[in-house]
Amino acid sequence: MTRTRFAPSPNGPLHLGHAYAAMVAHDTARARGGTFVLRIEDIDGARSRPEFVEEFFRDLEWLGLAWDGDAVFQSHRLASYAAAGDRLRAMGLLYPCTCTRAEIAAAAHETSPDGPVYPGTCRGREVNPAQAAWRLDVAKAMALTGPLEWVDEEAGPQTAVPQVFGDAVLLRKDLPASYHLAATLDDTADGITVVTRGMDLFPATHVHRLLQALLDLPVPTWLHHPLLIEPDGRKMAKRRGAPSLADRRRAGEDGPAIIRALRDGVLPTGLSLSQGVHQTP
Repeated sequence: MTRTRFAPSPNGPLHLGHAYAAMVAHDTARARGGTFVLRIEDIDGARSRPEFVEEFFRDLEWLGLAWDGDAVFQSHRLASYAAAGDRLRAMGLLYPCTCTRAEIAAAAHETSPDGPVYPGTCRGREVNPAQAAWRLDVAKAMALTGPLEWVDEEAGPQTAVPQVFGDAVLLRKDLPASYHLAATLDDTADGITVVTRGMDLFPATHVHRLLQALLDLPVPTWLHHPLLIEPDGRKMAKRRGAPSLADRRRAGEDGPAIIRALRDGVLPTGLSLSQGVHQTP
């Protein structure tokens, strides 16, 4: 049975871009007689605020996007992240890193979809693990797994090339886990069979596919959907003050009508949908 999820982080209010992502996950599950899961990704330290979670519930109900069962929370799964980290360390695949972003930017010779590629400065170097993030030695990991593939429902079969990101951080200094590790483990815990998310996360799937192979996790399919684009060509974002769904709800707008318009591709003036899907980097 198809299982999808919408997984917002409670570090700011939802906006129309989130409504579009939730709609895709909801409609994909409903069209296939499946289950739509709501997951709250609330491990972002002090930035994760409980009051936003309550607003998320009200926003989705107002839009008419009903999820199945109780919402699940990342903060209840910290032990699973630590266990996965311990397993990867025991396999000799993680190493501690104390490099700052500025140091990485200054030393990097390549760029990835996430920015400067980490040049491996701390690989093989003695650092204090208590003050370090833990990175995946991607070359060593790929030597263990061999070639890997994954499938996007729009873009088709893909060959995994996680090495274009360099050695990704899996366990952060300030948080229990990185997005890469937490999302991969959570999708398994939630039984997700189709991972719907924005095309901006298409490249990250190469890393997630590698983690699935290393941790013996089931492999879903993916469906990377277009993004809502602002007039300057950037995707809608909380940090740039995109109008919130909560404000629209309180102003008396019709939530189901907004979803019907998004389904039909009718967007507010100034907004557009990105076209195409990121291919293998």
